[in-house]
Amino acid sequence: MVTRPAGHLPRLVVAAPSTGQGKTTIATGLMAALRARGLEVSGHKVGPDYIDPGYHAVATGRPGRNLDPHQVGVERIAPLLLHGARGADVAVVEGVMGLHDGRLGTDGFASTAHVAAITRTPVVLVVDIARMSRSTGALVAGMAAYDPAVEVVGVVLNRAGSARNVEEVRRSLRLPVLGVVPREESLATPSRHLGLVPAGERDEAAALVTRLGEHVARHVDLDAVLDVARSAPDLDATPWDPAREVTPVPGGPVVAVAGGRAFTFAYAETEELLAAAGCRVVRFDPLTDPALPDGTQALLLGGGFPEVHVGELARNTALLAQVREAVAAGLPTVAECAGMLYLLDSLDDVPMAGVIGTSAAMSERLVLRYPVARAVGDSLLTRAGEEVGGHEFHRTALTRAARGWTPAWEVDRELIGVASPTLHASYLHVHWAGHPHLAQRFAEAAAAAVPVPAPPAVEPPAPVASVVDLPPDPLLEPLLHHGDREVGPGLLDLAVNVHPEPRPAWLERALAEGVRASTNYPDPTPARAAIAELHRRRPDEVLVTAGAAEAFELVARWKQWRHVVVVHPQFTEPHAALERAGHRVTVVPCRAEDGYRLDPAAVPEDADLVVLGNPTNPTGVLHPAAEILRLRRPKRVVLVDEAFIDTVEGERESLARDRRRGLLVVRSLTKHWSLPGIRVGYVVGSERSIAGLAARQVPWSVSTPAVHAALACTGPVAVAEAGRRAARIAAWRSVLVAGLAERGVEVVESQASFVLARLGAGAREALRGQGVAVRRADTFPGLDGSWVRIAVRPPETTALLLGALDACALVPS
Repeated sequence: MVTRPAGHLPRLVVAAPSTGQGKTTIATGLMAALRARGLEVSGHKVGPDYIDPGYHAVATGRPGRNLDPHQVGVERIAPLLLHGARGADVAVVEGVMGLHDGRLGTDGFASTAHVAAITRTPVVLVVDIARMSRSTGALVAGMAAYDPAVEVVGVVLNRAGSARNVEEVRRSLRLPVLGVVPREESLATPSRHLGLVPAGERDEAAALVTRLGEHVARHVDLDAVLDVARSAPDLDATPWDPAREVTPVPGGPVVAVAGGRAFTFAYAETEELLAAAGCRVVRFDPLTDPALPDGTQALLLGGGFPEVHVGELARNTALLAQVREAVAAGLPTVAECAGMLYLLDSLDDVPMAGVIGTSAAMSERLVLRYPVARAVGDSLLTRAGEEVGGHEFHRTALTRAARGWTPAWEVDRELIGVASPTLHASYLHVHWAGHPHLAQRFAEAAAAAVPVPAPPAVEPPAPVASVVDLPPDPLLEPLLHHGDREVGPGLLDLAVNVHPEPRPAWLERALAEGVRASTNYPDPTPARAAIAELHRRRPDEVLVTAGAAEAFELVARWKQWRHVVVVHPQFTEPHAALERAGHRVTVVPCRAEDGYRLDPAAVPEDADLVVLGNPTNPTGVLHPAAEILRLRRPKRVVLVDEAFIDTVEGERESLARDRRRGLLVVRSLTKHWSLPGIRVGYVVGSERSIAGLAARQVPWSVSTPAVHAALACTGPVAVAEAGRRAARIAAWRSVLVAGLAERGVEVVESQASFVLARLGAGAREALRGQGVAVRRADTFPGLDGSWVRIAVRPPETTALLLGALDACALVPS
């Protein structure tokens, strides 16, 4: 950290001729690279965007800041820059869109060029030269000469290819080249329906930013960049100070501010204003925290992507109920965009807090506005007629207007949001640094509010020392609940679908050989060839994976899917992998009245990824291959999870040998060959698809023992034994189904190594009391607690289950 005169700040703007040139990658990497040199770096973003500053914060270790004349006024830009960069050695400002692109109809107001001119900051242009050579020189010359108030001082050439092309580009330029950055697709930041995935939602964000910094440091002249930054003149401005903008209120009221992965959009100055106004800002996570912070006197729900996490938000019912009661009772509450959605009756038909009597759903239309909004009436935050500069950015829409409320804003002759003396909620985002009176009013309302009562303490049940004790249920993550959580010491395992017979001697020998060979790094090439031969495909159409789970993760991160559909109820790991990758998942249910069979017509036409199991876990339903093929569309991928197809006699309806475009088939060797601790599976598909997945696979993810297992389990001896096992499973299943039918139990017709049976509420727990573990089914979307999944076992084991059912008196007499 440095001490320097108030107006002295080494700084530069990273801009581009247009969106898509790579300025976020270069700017973020530059911040990380300079920080790695030991410098204190301050990151800034032109415009209202919340997401890029999140990556800036990871790169710099300081809050990312926004510089937006539309929202805060021209006069505050330089003061806010100096405020955000207090103690920094250098400030890096990332531009927005093209250098001269600003608010439409305003001749470039709030553009990168406008901010560079206001702050007298030199500009470095990032230019993607993947498809250009000498035209780069003309483009840069035009950008540099267009506005005399903007000083373009250097160029970073991005996505550079051959040395010959780079040299041609260099000769065309009249400005210094500060860096030549080659193509590196693995460093791209993922996007979703509204842009980049926020850093707060990406577990790997820190590692990605570190790699960006290393990449930029290798290919950009950091000394030259620092020389550019140090050439910036001193600013004739006083750093912004929140303490000069507001007056402290008494009592230190607690303001609860939503955070976590679902609420990542916030301007740092908002919390600074509230703190300066005497509030105690306490963050909480609506995904995981069961209650508001102790003593909450006001609630701030900012923006984010609740539609991506709607299921987890809905499952936190205790917090939703507390928020509903507190806001209805008059808790001062401000909710912007995502925050407003959280307060609705429902979002995409999933229940929310129920404060505002309407719902919202994803729509085809992206709303992107940069308006001046006018307050409709007096409210918690506003007084009638007041105007603010704000922005809207959302792809959800209200299903109908909220009745009984005063609108919050008039925007482009449209009334939006709701407002009252204690609540202000709308799609509009507002930067409070430009309107500090909003923070003042909110703090005053908080100081006058009664703290939210703490929820009543719930006495935990007394522990019972017994083999029937259940492991803790993953209340917030049912998609990650697996059968192994049901088993325990002394329990008969009918919950896990691993084949119950011993592994064949030839497989044991292969595993032992794999362990001996594990002194070398694994090479899956022989396994790819063997799997390809089994399915009559080429080796480049096969990818060996660490179980089906890795395959699902690779597919989830392969593309920026626009509309993902998962057909449920089915194995939840693909759904979970897609959510982890930041995708919003549309559930298409198979109906009980149809026997949980696939209806291809129910899948939305615009879906570009459709996932289903065959046979489906947990129903055991085997869908006809012809019905699955009806799902194919141009530019759509159909992912078929055939993890249990080897339990089906003759592997009927398998699509592993079908080479039509748009099909991916995932197979697992885990369950049929009793290999859950080895983790081995594979994907088959077109050469292009497999190459795309392979590019995202971690090196050596498939162990040497797994490679040997794959070789053994796909050879002729294994194929013959698999057929015999499938026949035995069919016979065992008949005994189980008959025994359940004799007791009046509803069973879904299964062709797999498990059956889905409706034993009634409480049956699973009662069976545990008899020493029998079955798989709960209410964690599969579309099923409730009356269903359980039962693994098929030999008749003598099935007899124990049926005896336990009789002892529990769970079935009709």
